Amino acid sequence: MNESLNDTPKDSTAQPLARYAAWRRAGDFVFLSGVIAVNPAAKLIVRGFDDVPLEAQALLGRSGEFSTDLREGPILAQSWYVLNSIRATMEAAGGEMHDVIKLVQYFKNLDHFPYYNRVRKLFFPHQPPTSTVVEVSGMLPTPDILIEVEATAYLPLNTPSR
Repeated sequence: MNESLNDTPKDSTAQPLARYAAWRRAGDFVFLSGVIAVNPAAKLIVRGFDDVPLEAQALLGRSGEFSTDLREGPILAQSWYVLNSIRATMEAAGGEMHDVIKLVQYFKNLDHFPYYNRVRKLFFPHQPPTSTVVEVSGMLPTPDILIEVEATAYLPLNTPSR
């Protein structure tokens, strides 16, 4: 298991890979740039179950069957990593996942959507945000990246509990 990906860094928020903001607040809205399954501190791409914590592997349904885990592991692990980074970023902004009102999901292969959707339900158990799904071919940074997700949240500045 790759320790550098499994160790939860102090700051597990979405991090840009170039010179742009990972997220930005504009009034009552928080906009997240597209998040991919890369640990920028370790400069490593999440490629499968071994690259996410054991607790996540259990939630994602790691079967222990080589052929199943080899086929499903990359998209399930990347989906979890991306949504967990969005969760951490929302918390850093003073919000929670239920504050997310819109997701735009970019897939290298639309056949991966059912696997991603299974993971998304773990992060949005009650009501998922509105969403757009787009298949892209050459726009993701490397062939190993299967998904990118950008999020928009409504997070009022003047809410007493925040």
